[in-house]
Amino acid sequence: MGLQASFHAPHGGADFLGMRKARSGATEIVYDDGAARRMVWRVTAAKPDEARISEAMRVAVGSARVVTTLYDELTKHAIAIERVGL
Repeated sequence: MGLQASFHAPHGGADFLGMRKARSGATEIVYDDGAARRMVWRVTAAKPDEARISEAMRVAVGSARVVTTLYDELTKHAIAIERVGL
């Protein structure tokens, strides 16, 4: 990938965001709060802009509301996602 593909919250939380390639070749975003919540989204674009995804993840993990900010940042960059896992 060449870009930073995983981020941990700098504010002492256990929040984690990561980008990975699924077996199908699709780009996925993984969120884990370190306790009870894990979510996976698939990026729906055929050729996703990984630099924009990485930037959106960086901004999101630095906020107190990681998932909400992630949605906002992805929307701002016109990156469509679909939820595929819990």
